[in-house]
Amino acid sequence: MLISEVIQGIKGFCGGTAFETGDPIDDATTRDQVTYGSVDKECTGIVTCIWATADVIREASRLGANLIIPHEALFWNHGDHQDVIASNKTYLAKRALLDEWGGTVWRCHDYIHSKVPIDEGGAMVDGIFYGLDWKLGWLDYRVGDVSFGLDFEIPETSGRELAGYLVRTLGLNGTRIIGDADARVRRVHVPMHVLGNPASDNHEIAYADENDVDALVTMEFIDFTTSEYIRDAGMLGQGKCAITIGHFNLEEPGMEYMPRWIPQAIGTDEIPVTFVPMTDTYQYVVR
Repeated sequence: MLISEVIQGIKGFCGGTAFETGDPIDDATTRDQVTYGSVDKECTGIVTCIWATADVIREASRLGANLIIPHEALFWNHGDHQDVIASNKTYLAKRALLDEWGGTVWRCHDYIHSKVPIDEGGAMVDGIFYGLDWKLGWLDYRVGDVSFGLDFEIPETSGRELAGYLVRTLGLNGTRIIGDADARVRRVHVPMHVLGNPASDNHEIAYADENDVDALVTMEFIDFTTSEYIRDAGMLGQGKCAITIGHFNLEEPGMEYMPRWIPQAIGTDEIPVTFVPMTDTYQYVVR
């Protein structure tokens, strides 16, 4: 099977509707582009990952896989614009590593977020967040719109205990808690990117308030707007906290789950499919 056929099989298996606009994904403008290599060769193996780091590329080479499917950009900018980094020393070193490997990189971002028929009974769900829910053992705790899987009613615990569970289950080096670490937590919400944008951040504050959210489990989480709200809520006895996981750490389980459904998507289990972890984005120095 050609790499191009693998890619088309995965695209066809996904819903194909852009999560941001509700319109069909446009292959001319989607982020899901081939960012390195040729698709006109036989696929010898597939590696899925959250991000094709240098170590992931080395592991793909060791495994004999010539297709890497990352969720995020290969070259560090939104859209993999290589012209703007053409003289960057790290870019040149990574290109040399890719040349030595000789495989192909195809980003799968918009399609996997456009939902995949992998929930019970073949129901369509966001492939990234379904993987997170599966990894955490929270599939039965989903509430609200389970096709996105961003809201949960979990057995009651404390914010501190929940943070420890997330560190252990996701294989993290640690995490940070904002607000009341001893808050009693049942309702958990995973917000989108909290980046200081007034419209989106105000939405997250209103959502947490109106839905009695006890804990936010966050991707990006800046030190104002929603963060300030969580601190004040904790100080005012409202029992709220936020646990910061990080974008790549939170979305990586979706790419860990992906090898479970790729054989169905491409119609064969003869091509080896392997998830390669990036490992925790963060290292911690304490005192």
